This record gives sequence, C-alpha cells and structure tokens, in this order.
Amino acid sequence: MINLMYLVLTALLALNVSAEIINAFKVVDNSLTSTNKVVNASTETLMASFEEKLKDPISAEKAKEWMPKAQKAIDLTKEMYSYLEALKLRLKIANGFDPSDPNSTFKEDNTNFTSKILVKEKVGDTLLMKLTEYRNKLLAIDPEIGKQFEKSLPISLEKPKSTTQKMANVSWAAGYFYMTPTVAALTILSKFQNDVKTSENRIVTEFHNKVGQVKVIFNKYQPIVGANSTYLFPGQELQITAGIGAFNSDALPIVTIGGRSVPTNENGVAIYKTAVGAGGGSVPVVIKYTDQDGQPKTVETKIDYTVGTPTGAFVSAEKVKVLYIGLDNELAVTGGSVGDEKVSVSCNNGSLRKVGPGRYISSPSSPGTAVVTVNADGKTSQFTFRVKNVPDPVPMVGQSAGGRIPANVFKAQQGVRADLKDFVFEGVTFTVTSYTFYCAGAGFMEAPGVRQVGSNSFAPVQDLIQRCRPGTTVVLDEIRVTGPGGSRRLPQTIAFNLY
Repeated sequence: MINLMYLVLTALLALNVSAEIINAFKVVDNSLTSTNKVVNASTETLMASFEEKLKDPISAEKAKEWMPKAQKAIDLTKEMYSYLEALKLRLKIANGFDPSDPNSTFKEDNTNFTSKILVKEKVGDTLLMKLTEYRNKLLAIDPEIGKQFEKSLPISLEKPKSTTQKMANVSWAAGYFYMTPTVAALTILSKFQNDVKTSENRIVTEFHNKVGQVKVIFNKYQPIVGANSTYLFPGQELQITAGIGAFNSDALPIVTIGGRSVPTNENGVAIYKTAVGAGGGSVPVVIKYTDQDGQPKTVETKIDYTVGTPTGAFVSAEKVKVLYIGLDNELAVTGGSVGDEKVSVSCNNGSLRKVGPGRYISSPSSPGTAVVTVNADGKTSQFTFRVKNVPDPVPMVGQSAGGRIPANVFKAQQGVRADLKDFVFEGVTFTVTSYTFYCAGAGFMEAPGVRQVGSNSFAPVQDLIQRCRPGTTVVLDEIRVTGPGGSRRLPQTIAFNLY
C-alpha cells in the first residue's frame, strides 16, 4: 500500500507540487520510519534469543553455527542503511539544510538537485549497484536459504513502470529520480531503507528458526526483607517478613530470622513476630535458596530497630518508609505520654488530614522529601520521609510482556493492560488509556499495519489482528496509562513475534 501510494504521488507531481502532495509524502515517510522501528525491534528480539541459546547446552552448538550468519546479515544491513541515510542527508544539505541547526529547513519541492546528484552525477547508478550487491551478499550468506528467498526477498530493483514513451527508455536512476522533488526522493530512499530492514529481518528469522524457539530465563533474584516498623515502644510487636522474588513453588527458600528457622507460606514468604523490650536491637536474617542454574545461594542482612521511650513523639509510615504521590499514605502519630487532644501535626509537602486518634493520611504533591512536624503539648519534633512517584507498571498482553507467542494465543487476547509488579501497596492499579499498534512481516508485506487506539481494547484493531499469522511481528508502543499521580506514558515498548 505504501509503495502504491508513493508511486501515485509521484505521478501527481507531474501536474503540480502542491503543499498537500508534499504533506502526503511526509505521511508516507513517517509510516516507513514507524515500520522500520517495528522490524528493528523484531530483529533485536531474535538476536537476544540467540544470546540465550548460546548459554543453553542443548542449543549452544546450533546457535554457534547460525548466530554468526545472522550477525553477518545485520552488519551488511547496517552498512547499506547508513549509505542510504548519508545520501538523504546529502540531498537535504544541497537544498539548504544546516546539519548543525536542529530547526533548519530545506527546499522540499525543489527538483534540480535530485536530478543533478542522482541522475547527472550518476549517484543513482551507484545506489543501484550497492543495492544489488547488498541483495546478492545477503543471499550468499547461506546458499540454501538464499535460494529459498531468491524470488521473495523484499528488495525490488526493477525500474519503475512508466506510462509515457519518453520515460520508458531511461535509466533506473532517472526512472526514480529525474525531476523528482526533494521530499519525494527522500521518501523513495526511506522505502529502500525499509526494504533492506525487512530483508534483514526475514533472513535473521530464518536463521533463528534453524536453532529453535525463543527461550526466556529468569536470571535475577531479589531478596525481599521488611519490617512493620523500625521504631517501636516497649511491649509492641516487631514483625519481619523475608523471602525472594522470582521463586519456584517447588523450591521454596530456607529462612532463618533471629537465629530461628521460620517456615515460609505458599507465597514463599517467612513471617517472624516478637515483642520488643527497651533500648532497641538488631535481628539477623539469612535466606538460602537455589537459583535457576541449580546453584545454592545465601543472602544475609539484618533489621535494625529502635525502641522509644513513652515521652518521645513519633511518626511512622504504616506501609513503608516512603510516601508515594497519588496514594493515601497512612501515618501513625503519637506524642508519647501526651494525649492525642494535645497533639497537632503538619506537613510541608502536599496535604495531611486526620482520620482518627493518632491516625493521619499524607498526600504529598512533589518528589523529594516531606517533613512531618509534631507539636506535642508545646514540644516540637520533626520527621523526614522520602517522597516518590509510584513506579511505572509493566505493559502486558495476556500473560506475556513480549517475545515469541503462538499466533492463535495472541489473536485470542482482548487488549493490553498495565500491571504493577512487586509494589508494597496492595490494590494499586493502572488503566491503559491509549497505545499505538504496529504490524509487520507475514500478512503485511505490502505495507505495515499502523493504528492509534484510544483505549486498552483490541477491538479497534481486530481487522489487523485477524491478518496476523506465524511470521508476523506486532509492536505496542506509545502506551499511556492513568493511575496514581495522573496520566503518564510508559517507557516500555513491547514486541511480539508470532509463530
């Protein structure tokens, strides 16, 4: 569809280089750029999978054979892509563009320099030679696979068809670039960049298929140790929870707290409770577990706590020692031996409201710190807390955050969601409000599928999803969510390779 569009636009240029036609070429060029982004994400996912296969004894031998071939394809593509990018810059500079000025413009409708550089100076002939050489080298990396792709590789080196006898006998370069406005020439060069990126992806995909499917391994474990409070009064209960992230229910950790073995629950967490005396102290925590490679690991840490006197004012965050923007942060406040009616509390960041005797809700407004000031019968104490934004959630489709996925499983999903992983507050949710949906590869060879959606649902893109099949790459980008702290755009882009 994109190829057809820019050929139609080129024909229209013979009538008039209007602002509408120039803008139309810009739309096509932006679409090609978006497609390159999708295809590149797919190739990077495949190369990451190659790295994992090198580490797996089962697939290492095949990965050693096929990964260098995939890297060769990437190196050839990088060289060809860079040449095309340099040629685009040369055209823009010739038409008045200043590379040192990010706001510089150029003559988009000028036809003189395109004809001069690419036709008269024969740079277009060099371009054809390089594209032909790139195609031949790509197919020669593996002769058997090269023969398979000889007729289907997405690089067309045929001269554009002409409806006039005058242009029927001109060269390949003249067929594309003679009397072509700068904006049209740049779009044509972007089209060739898209061709080489798509060719690279198809070849790398085939090399990867020779090894096997993508394998994702959890390679990081995070000890989770916390206490209900680190400042208590005599007789109050100290509760310590300890475990690890990314655990296996068949290989739960062994936890020792305060010198005693503490059993773990079904969530892999050990809970230790003890009444504290005067003064304070430190409780050692030891977590022993087996990592995914079968190696035993030990993590040692400790929980330090302080026991206050009845005359000391005290403020504690009921959940954590951090206040989060957009959440109701519960604070317990005491004035020691002073009654609650003689205690006043204020905060210098956001708002603070009382919800019961010794109970307050803090709603900070800006990241940094918040100072809670307690006046207990004329005696003032200050307590400093860190203030943070709620972390970004992880975009998910079904049970997957990207990678290889069966085509029928992906097509059965209803939309995209955002999950907040391992956050200390329970029940904190985010809702996806918009995203951009890209499809490329199998089912989208003529043109990529690109659509912006103003919800979390896949309903508006069902026509594109129904065209997806094994070999299709789907990317969800520009994902926006709303939740604590308002609306935000997630930094993650998730890509799926359908098989």
